[in-house]
Amino acid sequence: MSLNITQKVIKNHLVSGEMKAGAKLSLKIDQTLTQDATGTMAYLQFEALEVSRVNTELSVSYIDHNMLQSGFMNADDHAYLQSIAAKYGIYLSKPGNGICHQVHLERFGIPGKTLVGSDSHTPTAGGIGMLAMGVGGLDVALAMAGKPFFVTMPKVVGVSLKGKLSPFVSAKDIILELLRRLTVKGGVGKVFEFTGPGIETLSVPERATITNMGAELGATTSIFPSDEITRLFMRIQKREYQWVELKADDNAKYDEKIEIDLTKLEPLIAQPHMPDQVVKVKDLAGKKVNQVVIGSCTNSSYKDISAAAQMLEGKKVHKEVSVGLLPGSKQVLAKLAETGELNILLFAGVRILESSCGACIGMGFSPGTDAVSLRTFNRNFLGRSGTKSAGVFLCSPQVAVAAALKGEITDPRTLGLEEPYYDPEEELEIDDSLILAPAAEPETVKIQRGPNISPLPEFTALPLKLTAPVLLKLEDNITTDHIMPAGAKILPLRSNVPKISEHVFEVVDHTFSKRALAAGVGIIVGGENYGQGSSREHAALAPRYLGVRAVLVKSFARIHLANLVNFGILPIIFERTSDYETIEQNDKLEFDLTNIRKGKIKVFNQTKQKEYKVKHPLADREIEIVMAGGMLAYTKNN
Repeated sequence: MSLNITQKVIKNHLVSGEMKAGAKLSLKIDQTLTQDATGTMAYLQFEALEVSRVNTELSVSYIDHNMLQSGFMNADDHAYLQSIAAKYGIYLSKPGNGICHQVHLERFGIPGKTLVGSDSHTPTAGGIGMLAMGVGGLDVALAMAGKPFFVTMPKVVGVSLKGKLSPFVSAKDIILELLRRLTVKGGVGKVFEFTGPGIETLSVPERATITNMGAELGATTSIFPSDEITRLFMRIQKREYQWVELKADDNAKYDEKIEIDLTKLEPLIAQPHMPDQVVKVKDLAGKKVNQVVIGSCTNSSYKDISAAAQMLEGKKVHKEVSVGLLPGSKQVLAKLAETGELNILLFAGVRILESSCGACIGMGFSPGTDAVSLRTFNRNFLGRSGTKSAGVFLCSPQVAVAAALKGEITDPRTLGLEEPYYDPEEELEIDDSLILAPAAEPETVKIQRGPNISPLPEFTALPLKLTAPVLLKLEDNITTDHIMPAGAKILPLRSNVPKISEHVFEVVDHTFSKRALAAGVGIIVGGENYGQGSSREHAALAPRYLGVRAVLVKSFARIHLANLVNFGILPIIFERTSDYETIEQNDKLEFDLTNIRKGKIKVFNQTKQKEYKVKHPLADREIEIVMAGGMLAYTKNN
């Protein structure tokens, strides 16, 4: 049987289930990663599992999100993460070493391996042929404990690339083109596997840009072959011994096929406030720009930033534009310093920010009131930048630099510049001094717990009969940023569930947390693609702490659905989407779960005297998890 790349990796890691689209599978996980915004909770959960050491081939804890140390909380949590890593067999990437996805690509990723990470952009590693998936922190904790990862077998979409990108058209434009065609929910339940002669024209950094933003399609993951281009990348990283070839068999089958002619692409840009609001850059030419930011896990490689430096050489950024740069890693920053490109950026007027996620999650460098900000990031959700009134646009580094020079949105092809040059064989200095190995004597390590780290809340089982008010009714495409905002004010509270819960849904309704606590128990009603975006499990954990026991929507995003199950919140789907219109906030809903194990749920609106036809997307095991009150309770009892 001819297999595609996705099927090959899944087959090699299959623990249970059948490789049939829509079937429930469990997979052996080789590697895990966490970042500090989600990792602190993940390690608290790992401790609760009472496992003495990680049971993966490799687990890495990255500190790259909460870098601002304006108080004790972030510093204390970093100390906790370092001590946990030392004790339980986890590598730690210290603050300043870089963004988790860039560093993992550079120093740890191996073709053909499986990776789960507590960050939705973990699929970045698909750029070197890993089956890499973003998941909630609890799923990472279970993987570290040696448990298999459960996932629905996705459809595999073959994306055939042909031709070659034109000057000043980039890999970012390839993924923006997919978002333009398919929307933010077009990849739900799918893996995007890239094929065709066009992939031979794309370096690993370019491939990683595409797989990174596959998350914005709602995809399970995205993956490229591991070929000679991959081999070269790993040779430069002094890891060629870990390279393996990975390609689809001849005549491999795909559930769907898409073709993109790279020669026909041109610079694209995503408008506020969603990554799929994509238009041609030339269609917005002349729009005044106040801020430009280059970097984030999407476009912070040496290739990306070198391109920016080459375009800026001998020039100054526009006097009315503030420009910031987030290098992807210490390795990238060191290379820029070695080549002199760092000086070019500095003298052009670019502010060099820390190698971190930073501005992408509202951790500093927020735009001004009503400002227009062009960013090479992956998300432009409302308020995510830290400024709710700002308009954030997503674009390539080339488009970002053009705007920085002109002070307005500009097609970079009109500047008369030479196409930036990139040599993938350029040697790099390898220095892993900011990566700490686990302790040789873990029994001597004492876990450091600051006062911000609160004990995990314990949740009760879900009753068979439940009556509760609708606390909030929401529209389509509600993101995890809507549910649980990020930013400098909120992210430091990540290990303190009572405190972070005060901010649930505050972007939508600032009264929500108080109303939910007063109600004691409640229901959320929403539209399509509920919970898209970040893998932050706090978007399920915090609502559960506030008493949310069920979410009734038209459809769910994959990672958030799994997180709801993990924390004992019942996910329910309308069979008739028109029923959504008949429910209002404060309506009292009655749930009869007596026959849930037989696939039957009764939902009755006491306020409107109306019964709804509903279904759930749960396998038998997931039903038991929800009914038990969440994964931790289920695991302890089984």
